[in-house]
Amino acid sequence: MGASNSQITTALALMLVGYGVMSIALSVWLKMPISVVWSTPGAAFLAASAGLGLKFELAVGAFMVASILVLITGLWPALGALVRKIPPQISAAMLAGVIFPFVVATVHSAVDFPALIMPVVVVWFIVNRFLPLWASPIAIGLGFFLIGSSPEASDAKFGSFWPELAVVIPQFEIAAIIAIGIPLYLITMASQNLPGLAIMSSLGYQVPAGKVFAATGTASALTGFFGGFGLNLAAITAALNADENAAKDPARRWIASSWGGVVYILFALFAAPFAAFVLAVPRELLLSLAGIALINTFASAIRGAVSDDATRLAGVVTFVIGAAGVTIFGIGGAFWALLTGVIVWLVGKKKVLEQPTTL
Repeated sequence: MGASNSQITTALALMLVGYGVMSIALSVWLKMPISVVWSTPGAAFLAASAGLGLKFELAVGAFMVASILVLITGLWPALGALVRKIPPQISAAMLAGVIFPFVVATVHSAVDFPALIMPVVVVWFIVNRFLPLWASPIAIGLGFFLIGSSPEASDAKFGSFWPELAVVIPQFEIAAIIAIGIPLYLITMASQNLPGLAIMSSLGYQVPAGKVFAATGTASALTGFFGGFGLNLAAITAALNADENAAKDPARRWIASSWGGVVYILFALFAAPFAAFVLAVPRELLLSLAGIALINTFASAIRGAVSDDATRLAGVVTFVIGAAGVTIFGIGGAFWALLTGVIVWLVGKKKVLEQPTTL
């Protein structure tokens, strides 16, 4: 969107700091595994909006408007109450659908890059048999080492190891706000925040939506002065930190998301070379590592999605749409999966209520 290399590195570094600080602060404050990340569908929308030809300062002004709208949403307590009415089976099905492509990517990468992925899979299975909590960290660590040492990462062009701090003075125009700010807000809410709340609910955590949205909206607006485009609830990362693999005791899983925040801050120190590494490595390899870490979460989500006869059809429909990964009107598949699943559930519920009772 017209940002300079310095502005790109600054935005990435400051957003990572924001994710880290907010993940730690919210997790410690609420004693829940709250994970804060950026909106991947939002980033895809921004990439598609580059053709508008707006100055980066105007885009940043639109980013800040989107953040302020999230803050305002946090003052609307009815939102959290609405999300809590969604059956946990549908939320679990949405989670299964969202992470299904990651799990499948592991299979594809094991075929395409057997020397890099098969050792990781074998190590994961062995460690999972004896030390399940350590299986994912050890396997993923091995995966990064193998990938980083492979020819696939040889094209990474590492620049400065220290991010620059390029301040951006935002500019505000109605056209930019309508074209970027409002859609970015809607996409972030529909594709990240609402699914994030639903996933946390499916794992047993009733997140206070108002407090979280007010905090992330405020922090997101602050990162806007450095080119940041948003801080929001995680969905997939939330599943990693909030299920039983993070800790057997649900009351202690906030420690996992807090340490995740520490890792984000460490990544911020090396934003430029880390970005170069990610851009150089085939996407499938990185997805496959995430798939290995998510396999147990996927199994639990599938079990929850079909656990109740009354919601089984709705759960299956939700899973299929979520796994399809469709994007409609710039909004990701997680939202459409959740919406369709709720509609199917409500229709089925209505039919059951309308059936005559036989005495």
